[in-house]
Amino acid sequence: MVSAREAHAQAQPGDSVIGWKLDRQQRSELLTRFPPSYGEPVADHITLRSRVAGDSALPEENRGEIIGRSDDGQGVEAMVVRIDGTTERPDGRTYHITWSLQAGRHARESNDVIAQCDWQPIDPPVVVTLHPASFASA
Repeated sequence: MVSAREAHAQAQPGDSVIGWKLDRQQRSELLTRFPPSYGEPVADHITLRSRVAGDSALPEENRGEIIGRSDDGQGVEAMVVRIDGTTERPDGRTYHITWSLQAGRHARESNDVIAQCDWQPIDPPVVVTLHPASFASA
């Protein structure tokens, strides 16, 4: 494993996603603490980079902090995450967890919602355990 920046830079084109999966037990606890606003809870992963080869190096970071929440009021809810001191992914977008969706909305819309609607801080931040992973693109 390498740093998130190195993993992002080294990844070759493909059909997979690299990033982090949420710890399954902690996911359940988080969904109780932060009930989803919409009917489809997601709360599954944080993307580092998509459209990469399945054998791409994984990021070594294994801890993050939920520091904010964004909701467009129209079906997309996301949690902003800080990893290794930053919320900014190497591609300039925001580390986040798509939290919940309304029917017809898509997880890929979360970054646009964060950029357009901004986000409200969660204080104190909530530490999350992250599992580096490669997974199929949604």
